[in-house]
Amino acid sequence: MVKAVVRAVRRRFGWLPLYELRNKVLLAHTLPAAWIFENAEVKRLRAQLPAAWNGEPVRVATIIPTFRRPGQLVDAVRSALAQTVREQRVIVVDDGGGLPELPDDPRLAAFSLSRNYTRAGVVRNVGIRLADAQYLAFLDDDNTWEPDHLATALAALEDDPALGGVYTALRRMLPDGTDHDVVAEPFDVRTARERAYLDPNTFVARSATGLRFSRLRRDRGLLPREDWVTLYRFSRRHRTGHVPRPTVRYLVNPRSYYTDWDEDTARAAAAAISAAALPAAQAARPDQAAQSAQAAERLRSQMPPGS
Repeated sequence: MVKAVVRAVRRRFGWLPLYELRNKVLLAHTLPAAWIFENAEVKRLRAQLPAAWNGEPVRVATIIPTFRRPGQLVDAVRSALAQTVREQRVIVVDDGGGLPELPDDPRLAAFSLSRNYTRAGVVRNVGIRLADAQYLAFLDDDNTWEPDHLATALAALEDDPALGGVYTALRRMLPDGTDHDVVAEPFDVRTARERAYLDPNTFVARSATGLRFSRLRRDRGLLPREDWVTLYRFSRRHRTGHVPRPTVRYLVNPRSYYTDWDEDTARAAAAAISAAALPAAQAARPDQAAQSAQAAERLRSQMPPGS
């Protein structure tokens, strides 16, 4: 009887919304502190905005949250600045880990929170609130975009004023740079209740929708993640479109805070990352190239289909 009730409830609401309801009940007490911290950081950092940014809203702002990934962050920033859409600003928000030297571009501004807050939603929200743009885009510090990512998403949004947001397809990459798969799935509310296939790296939204990310404290292993919560909630309130073109290169990252890896898989993937990061002269050595290929192949074989 109990199992039948559980199945009926899951069919009606989906398991992810039910888990999030539980999270709201158990973790609501973490919200006031998050609000206070976020508001204080926005007020402090707004005074650091470039003077040239005062005036009319720019067409699109890209928000890049980061924490201690200096080399990958530079690559992410470069891919954002290399977009065919030139009328944009790129806002990097560092979660208290320190910033590397970034490209010198008047469209780029980087800020550091006063301390490591460990909530990706709060870090992104600070960036959103510092932005003054018609559209908002999001890029993680270990991913990159194809040059036409923004143009593809903005074309869909401007062709259909009823759309609140658009997401493109996502090409998942292994640490050795080879393709794993492509995630391209039209939005369906029933599917979204069961699987977290919406990813902010692919997402561009109208700023007028008031998009904000979840501020709940989410420790490692807690599901659903703030990405799913935010985009699912957004899709329930605003029409969401999909462009099935892969415009995002997404690293399947064993060092991700949220990814579950067994120890052997993590070690193999880390070896592949380390080999790929060697200077070109060293990477060209046959023994190291073989080790990198073997580590990547081991990682690939241990990943479940569609993971």
